Amino acid sequence: MPFVFGDYSLDAGRRELRRGAALVELEPQVFDLLIYLIENRDRVVSKDDLIASVWHGRIVSESTLTSRITAARKAIGDSGEQQALIRTMARKGIRFTGDVSERAALKEPTTPPAAAPAPGNLPPATHLPTWQPVAPHILRQEVHFCTSSDGTQIAYAAVGRGSPVIKTANWLNHLEYDWESPIWSPLFQAIAAEHQLIRYDARGNGLSDWDVPEMSFDTFVRDLEAVVEAVGVKRFALFGISQGCAISIAYAVRYPERVSHLVLYGSFARGRKKRGSPELAANSDAIVTLIRQGWGQENPAFRQLFTSLFIPGGTEEQTKWFNDLQRITASPENAARLRQVVDDIEVTALLSKVTAPTLVLHCRGDAVQPFDEGRRLATGIPGARFVALEGCNHIPLQGEPSWSRLLQEMRDFLRS
Repeated sequence: MPFVFGDYSLDAGRRELRRGAALVELEPQVFDLLIYLIENRDRVVSKDDLIASVWHGRIVSESTLTSRITAARKAIGDSGEQQALIRTMARKGIRFTGDVSERAALKEPTTPPAAAPAPGNLPPATHLPTWQPVAPHILRQEVHFCTSSDGTQIAYAAVGRGSPVIKTANWLNHLEYDWESPIWSPLFQAIAAEHQLIRYDARGNGLSDWDVPEMSFDTFVRDLEAVVEAVGVKRFALFGISQGCAISIAYAVRYPERVSHLVLYGSFARGRKKRGSPELAANSDAIVTLIRQGWGQENPAFRQLFTSLFIPGGTEEQTKWFNDLQRITASPENAARLRQVVDDIEVTALLSKVTAPTLVLHCRGDAVQPFDEGRRLATGIPGARFVALEGCNHIPLQGEPSWSRLLQEMRDFLRS
């Protein structure tokens, strides 16, 4: 029996929300949240209740909760100002306050089949957009753990079907948080729609071990080796972003028979301390000091410094997610250690040894890794194709001018 309130009917069994006869589109988590609120409308539901029931105890940011509650209100014609149906109780939680009854399910409207077009009057062929992001509830990732060469537990996830694409870890990742993030999710969903996408969290952050004896570029490569062996794929494409590009290059040189394609975005071969600039080296040391002092603070003002560099073109929602990502994915000490390793990367000597077909993409206005560093890397890899993208974000964001071209370039390249 569906729940009926006002003009709306919510059918838990069929997972449908309708306004009259019209179907209202809802994300799975928003639907689950709405069901939970209605089923528990006799009481105030706390944040802990929602996390336990809707997110099954997983880590959830304040911005995630807020965005899902806002979406639920919008779906049923409510708002944060009106709170006619979903009311926030200060320092206690939220409660569904609308009048609810249970009735027989509404029948779906039937539409007579359209008449077939007459010969000679067929409509022009249409082409669906390629690499459409797929909703997270359709593609469900599975998180597993493997053991690196020094005993460190590395978390990895696989999702989708097709030829495998392994995304190397970058600064910073969190397998579960990224999968739902408006920053990373559209990109991951798009790739997983046509490939088996394999991701992992680097040591020291995300779901991988935080208390690790060593953090170095070599351990990063060994962690990738452990993930590859755990997954059991024999030949695959490597997708690197930022320092993940250097890790991908090192692995491709070490195991040329296993890497079918290299896709490198926002890449560099030399970390800040390896570019021969005393100013950049001093800047690196200053940032590491700031991370140790300010990273763990609840006030996001410090982390906003990094957010404004990584995604200067991000929306308000994306900015909040990135601020929260930095807070939950690494301790101040680990964030500083990771940053030190990244700034000391040097793989210039490996570039000429790369034999895999390589696609290098870089935004002209990238404020984290300069455009010239990406171009320099592409120049050193034999036969590499370089694509200059318009934009300023170090992380590819859905909605920016270069988004469609990025996906199409990757799609065409991985099919070649």
